[in-house]
Amino acid sequence: MAVSLLILTDFFQAANRALDYATNLAGPLSARLVLLHVRRDSLLDPDTFTGELSNLNQEAIGLALNRVASNLSVPVVAEVGHGQVLEALADAVSRHQPALIVLGRPDYSGTPDELVETTSLDILRTAPYPMLVVPHTVSTTAPPRRVLLAVDGEPFTLGEHTGMARHLLTSLGCELTVLHVAAAAAAEIDPAALSAVHDTGLLIDLPAVHTRTVAGTSPADAILQAARAADFDLVVLIARRRSFLGSLFHHSVTAQVLLNSRLPVLVLPAE
Repeated sequence: MAVSLLILTDFFQAANRALDYATNLAGPLSARLVLLHVRRDSLLDPDTFTGELSNLNQEAIGLALNRVASNLSVPVVAEVGHGQVLEALADAVSRHQPALIVLGRPDYSGTPDELVETTSLDILRTAPYPMLVVPHTVSTTAPPRRVLLAVDGEPFTLGEHTGMARHLLTSLGCELTVLHVAAAAAAEIDPAALSAVHDTGLLIDLPAVHTRTVAGTSPADAILQAARAADFDLVVLIARRRSFLGSLFHHSVTAQVLLNSRLPVLVLPAE
């Protein structure tokens, strides 16, 4: 099966920015795009009366999808799902087996984190899958070259998603920096942290691998401070299953970085 990137679109600015980013990724990855719009037409949808949903009818949605697809420079399949986003997304994932789900992140700057409910967080909480979240303010949609991989020092495996992650890094010729947030300042990265990454095979065939360690009591803040556009193009997080569970999910490192990063964030669920 050909490599696919599944892009959710509502035709708003953030989704369009994410589509540009995914289109530029598709070339180096020899991937096709699956463009999915979910028509949330259930009267039970909690956002029906909030103004947060597109009010396009079926015909207008079809025209909009065809217009977007016809302007893309890579192979694309356009689909319309119905009902709840997670259900429509799960159906599309089961049929297309995409390498990544790609989403845009709208402007949440005026909303406290604890009040923000996003599709990306819902996906991670209910059906973890490799996911790329592109902020609406991202300065460029060119394929990333300088990648910051944040690790916690514990062993991990990506299971069936290891091949996809390696394909992404090697196809783009990424220069990788492994970042470890430690409790105390250290001159060099914890050997266990670097060994955990080596053991996954992610570093094979990469042109350059660097390491960095920073001290901080808040891993999320440390990652966000390190992830500057002047130094990196993409942040990669390893999200462990324990971070998906319970009522504190929105306060996890993964959630905080997803909501606040100025750079695109690739989340890889660990098994």
